[in-house]
Amino acid sequence: MNRVVLKSVIGGLANGRNFNRYISTAVAVRPLESSDVLRRRSDGFLGAFQWRTRMMMSTGSTGETTPLAEKEQKKESSNDNGSVVVSSYWGIQRPKIKREDGTEWPWNCFKPWETYEADLSIDLSKHHVPKTFLDKTAFRTVKSLRVLSDLYFQKRHGCHAMMLETVAAVPGMVGGMMLHLKSLRKFEHSGGWIKALLEEAENERMHLMTVVELVKPAWHERLLVLAVQGVFFNAFFVLYALSPKLAHRVVGYLEEEAVQSYTDYLKDIENGKIENVKAPAIAIDYWRLPKDATLHDVITVIRADEAHHRDVNHFASDIHFQGKELREAPAPVGYH
Repeated sequence: MNRVVLKSVIGGLANGRNFNRYISTAVAVRPLESSDVLRRRSDGFLGAFQWRTRMMMSTGSTGETTPLAEKEQKKESSNDNGSVVVSSYWGIQRPKIKREDGTEWPWNCFKPWETYEADLSIDLSKHHVPKTFLDKTAFRTVKSLRVLSDLYFQKRHGCHAMMLETVAAVPGMVGGMMLHLKSLRKFEHSGGWIKALLEEAENERMHLMTVVELVKPAWHERLLVLAVQGVFFNAFFVLYALSPKLAHRVVGYLEEEAVQSYTDYLKDIENGKIENVKAPAIAIDYWRLPKDATLHDVITVIRADEAHHRDVNHFASDIHFQGKELREAPAPVGYH
């Protein structure tokens, strides 16, 4: 009996019969091509045996599909733009989310409940006056970096913002990671600071995703991003491990400079030096801006976010300067 089945399988392959209905897989199935047939013929007895075993696992003796095969076989479907979508064997599917107007939610990187309206009432002029040696060290370090960035970018505000956001998204991730590891080592809660710092990192990353919709970086700017990110990540990691209070103070001063940079950006837009183009779609959905929002509106809400990050990091540094740990103070979760 086995020999008869084996001969029928090999004969079917040689004659080009379609055995696709027997294939059990979690991805889209393509028809057998001539190269597949030749390869299976050249595999000899072992290849035919494996093919027969695969076929018998997918079908019963009557040739009908078993329940297991029905679970594994996934049908292809097409979305609105014609691209093929294959259901996941593991049951992971993108939920169908609608906007308030009934249209489909287009973003995978964030969901409607993660969007917000920026608090534009925040005081943009606040400044932490450096008093201690560590404060003065952080302040002068940031001012030195500001001079270098101004010399390189000058009035190219879009490229400057791009570089700024690639740097600004690092501290929150490093700080959240360090607190996460500390929480695991000491079996203690973080007081919500892990989530707060990771929220900051994600918010800064969304700034970058918005800016790159407006500015297309040149190859040398991309190379500069790689170099700066590699140096800054490792330097900030070491700094946070040695002195979290100094690390947060540095970030607080960086955010103060970010507020000033975006203020200069807005002035050039208002003076007509930079065209006030339509806001990117991702910015309109993320900050719940009106449909006719412009670049001026986008830079305004980003500047407000930076001011909130300024306050969070100076607050965190003050907690450490008072000899306490972050978990002892309420974390400003959702403060942006």
